[in-house]
Amino acid sequence: AGGMLRPLRHAVVATTALAALSISPLIATAQPIEPLPRARPVAPAAPADVAEAPADATKNASGLAWKILVKGQGGARPGPHDKVFVVFSGWTPAGELIDSSILDGEPRAFLMDDLVKGLSEGLGAMTKGEKRRFWIPAALATSGRPRRRGAPEPSVFDVELADLVSMPDPMPVPDDVEAPPADAKRTKSGLVYKLIKRGKGKEHPTASSMVEVHYTGWTPDGQAFDSSLARGKTVSFRLSGVIKGWTEGVQLMVVGDRARFWIPAALAYGNTPTREGAPAGPLVFDIELVSIR
Repeated sequence: AGGMLRPLRHAVVATTALAALSISPLIATAQPIEPLPRARPVAPAAPADVAEAPADATKNASGLAWKILVKGQGGARPGPHDKVFVVFSGWTPAGELIDSSILDGEPRAFLMDDLVKGLSEGLGAMTKGEKRRFWIPAALATSGRPRRRGAPEPSVFDVELADLVSMPDPMPVPDDVEAPPADAKRTKSGLVYKLIKRGKGKEHPTASSMVEVHYTGWTPDGQAFDSSLARGKTVSFRLSGVIKGWTEGVQLMVVGDRARFWIPAALAYGNTPTREGAPAGPLVFDIELVSIR
């Protein structure tokens, strides 16, 4: 019996080996399957009424004209400081594309404070899921985003409100934003500061420290131009990588301190900033030192 089984075992081994030989060339020459390329998103063409609002469009007292293209789901409307997620495309009256989130393949997020006046006004009347077309006059196309180079010009935007997030109101403008009070302290560099809230920390950061802060910044006429509080998130950075007024001022603080700084233009972005979007001239900041890393 043992002699009969031995040839059978050899036969099985041989068959297995042959099977391996017949398969291995296929494995060696097989090529990875490449995924099919995704179609590149294409922004929609300008609407037929891009040059002028039609007779059935509603016109606000501000000059903003609009039409509802898709009704919303009802419910909350964006407040003046809320975060909105929008799908949009914008054109000049001649039909030239200005910008489109459709090219991103997903909604784009904005703070209502940052939008051009016409979009902020229009979105403030919308509910989630609603889509409108806006004819925005040049007077309502100043500042904000989407940004365009040159002088403000009329534009047309199709906007869908995909979602919104309620955000806290910004800090009120300080009474002394125009000029520091008599009890404020001044350093040799010209930086002026006043401690508003004393923290419990003991350690001061150095110029090379990583710090975490909350802040709000104003121009001397009371215009808020940036705020981590409005975004609902602290900011972390190395002190050596910010404007001189911050580098010097935050080193005077300990964790938990909140101070107000009156920063001259020479210690801020200067009178003619080279950085896009940076405010010119002297600035005022409220800064809270959250942590030193």
